[in-house]
Amino acid sequence: MARVEVAGQLVDVINGKIVPSKVVMEGGKFIEITHMAEAPQHFLLPGLIDAHIHIESSYLCPSRFAEAAVPHGTTATVSDPHEIANVIGMTGIAYMLLDAESVPLRFNFTAPSCVPATKYETSGAVIGVKEIESMLEDRRFVALGEVMDFQGVLEGDPGIIEKIKATKKYWKKVDGHCPGLIGRPLVKYINAGISTDHECTTSDEAEEKYFLGMWIQVREGSASRDMAKLMSFAKANECMLVSDDLRAKDLVNGHIDVLLRKAVSMGMSPMHAIKAVTSWPAWHYSLPGGSIGVGRTADLVIVDDLKDFKVREVYINGELVAKDGRPLFSAEPKRTVLAIAPQDRSANELTLSAGGDSAAVRVIEVHRDSIESGCVLTELPVVNGRIQADIRQDVLLLALVDRYAVGPPVLGFIKGFGLKRGALASSVAHDSHHLLSVGASPVDMAKAINAVSHSGGHAVVDGELMEQLPLDVAGLMSSASVGTVSAQETILMDMLNGMGCALPAPFSTLSFQSLLVVPELKISNFGLFDVRKAEFVSPLL
Repeated sequence: MARVEVAGQLVDVINGKIVPSKVVMEGGKFIEITHMAEAPQHFLLPGLIDAHIHIESSYLCPSRFAEAAVPHGTTATVSDPHEIANVIGMTGIAYMLLDAESVPLRFNFTAPSCVPATKYETSGAVIGVKEIESMLEDRRFVALGEVMDFQGVLEGDPGIIEKIKATKKYWKKVDGHCPGLIGRPLVKYINAGISTDHECTTSDEAEEKYFLGMWIQVREGSASRDMAKLMSFAKANECMLVSDDLRAKDLVNGHIDVLLRKAVSMGMSPMHAIKAVTSWPAWHYSLPGGSIGVGRTADLVIVDDLKDFKVREVYINGELVAKDGRPLFSAEPKRTVLAIAPQDRSANELTLSAGGDSAAVRVIEVHRDSIESGCVLTELPVVNGRIQADIRQDVLLLALVDRYAVGPPVLGFIKGFGLKRGALASSVAHDSHHLLSVGASPVDMAKAINAVSHSGGHAVVDGELMEQLPLDVAGLMSSASVGTVSAQETILMDMLNGMGCALPAPFSTLSFQSLLVVPELKISNFGLFDVRKAEFVSPLL
């Protein structure tokens, strides 16, 4: 590898200082650092690390994700591939590894702990202890993926406990996922060996978990934005800044550089913010990089200033890989299966029957910028024995269709999407990724569901008009470029806005309505699910 010299204001995250310096890189390492009396006024940062992100949620395959993220200073990620693993198991994980190898971004993976995510739904695969150990033997896997089944940990479920024990055998970390867990149950969860959590939504919750020994990952993504709520905690304590789920439309505008900009604008010191995306995640997960020092891995980012963090150049392993917002490499995406059973649904299948003129129902209430949902009770009109959506109450029809087999859909009701007409559907629905649809019209819902079953991805239907964002990689990701995916998503968003939906990320919001490990009311292929009570409930009262 060629010798490379750069000069500027070196951000020394080890000593917490900024020093005018010349840095020399060769053979993938920093081999020389010389302090100077004066240096150019741009800043030399360690490569930026997203310590918790699901690549699948960007709608981009790994190589396309790298094309988009690296120009924004991202040199490494810690990624849990449990989305594709829930759909096609170890075949999906092998795909992620193969596609990731073709680009310079350092993809560090975690071994998915919850495939299936819970016992309350059907997934496309099962990953047991044997598979977990085979992944942890691979240096590309740095931890056990987020343990979403916290009830299983608290109850001593052998399935999840054995996976945690296997991880300890390899001296690797165990990532957590325990929204709202406090007190003695939290202590028991942490004592099982779980060391991170990215689900905090208040500073009090974050502080309790932190002082019990957890690393808090402050999430600011497309569907859930917690940074402002956690900033009082984050400014005062070691933490990590992560995106968790970041769709292509947002990735076009930035990645970790955006999180740095937001954190500093909210009052976090630049040095503290930089440590939260460099040295602290690198130390926790034993990653290359994380700091600039002789003998360290030469991942480096040059930015204009420590306010806007506009990225000029990005080096990975001592090689220039992006400059002025453009990657200096090209992705050549690999291919895999779609893994969706083709559907031919009709409108009659997508409404519930009831007697009388109205029916009392349970309704999932979505929360803007949050993956959590609520539960409300209301009355809906009944016409010709079928329960109707009521746009005056903003209560729409909800349907889940099994991805893996042709069977009766699970039906319910949902509030918060704002649609006045039409429907949307998606094959992205955490974590088993059945087909989900919301609509004012069952006719349009059927069209949307049938469309995504053949192409994967998202569909919006407004009468005779339909637009789609195909996701050809397991119905979760696209092999197209970030620009193509973002442009098509914008078309769908504009269409939805014209139909009355004001949610900033409607498909992300929809995808979390089947996430059975986050409160309160969700939907699975077995029925409507009360997360707090861990039991199925009827949509009809």
